[in-house]
Amino acid sequence: MENSSIYDHPHIKKHLLRQYEDYLQLFECEIERDYVQTRFGKTHVLKLGKEDGQPLFIFHGANCLNPMTLSWFKRLFAKYKVYAPDLIGHPGYSDETRICPEDDSFALWVSDLLDHYGIEKCSFAGVSYGSGIVLRLAAYYPEKISCAILVVPTGICAFSKWWLIQRMSLSFTLYQLTDSTKYRKAIANAMSAGSMKAIDEEIIGTIFQHVSLERNLPKLSLKKELRHYHAPTLVIAGMQDVFFPENKLFKKAADIFGNLLEWRAYNMGHFPSHRYLECINGDMISFLHTHYREEI
Repeated sequence: MENSSIYDHPHIKKHLLRQYEDYLQLFECEIERDYVQTRFGKTHVLKLGKEDGQPLFIFHGANCLNPMTLSWFKRLFAKYKVYAPDLIGHPGYSDETRICPEDDSFALWVSDLLDHYGIEKCSFAGVSYGSGIVLRLAAYYPEKISCAILVVPTGICAFSKWWLIQRMSLSFTLYQLTDSTKYRKAIANAMSAGSMKAIDEEIIGTIFQHVSLERNLPKLSLKKELRHYHAPTLVIAGMQDVFFPENKLFKKAADIFGNLLEWRAYNMGHFPSHRYLECINGDMISFLHTHYREEI
């Protein structure tokens, strides 16, 4: 575990938390907030959606703020009771203590959250790094997952290093050296295929420049460690994803999940455009309607 602050300076944390609050104002729905004590530290959880709806946990990606990717799934709020934790050790309101993403730590962290809310089993969704957390839960506590949705996921295939170098690495290095808006825009365009919102670009720019980035990803899932996992799983991939392009992702996902897998791929980057978010929300609603039964 690491106990030092992930922020360059306390004012950076204050600035990002102001941006977090500004983002929440865009949701136009009631949001409750809890602080849950887990064995790894205090975790801040956003609760929203249908009060008596089935529980749905949504985990955000690494090195971003929870509301950024939670905002992608607004159409789900009308039917499901959504629990969206700030990942521990990442920017946000949860403790800054980093935990190992390669062992059972995140599975235990999720288990603590479920215990706190008295939930034995539910549906889970994850974006990027958040998908890797869902897969760690699938490896260690598969009985807790009713069904899973993995959006541009880590934990299935390795980084496409050559494509990453071609598309983003130079801009990222130059941005960290110069803090130039030009290179920040280039990073945003590479990550989103030219469609990143201005507010997201600003937040990502601050984090990439002034926060100690989490560079260790959840371990790649092995078919044998998911042998007890039998939940339907929807994977949504981006054909222009600079990190996990769909052609590499599909081969691994098909092998790991077999007939559990439902697959969607769109001509989008790691950050989808509004157009593709409409499609993704439709896919998720249809998948949950089919696989997430009322009796659970």
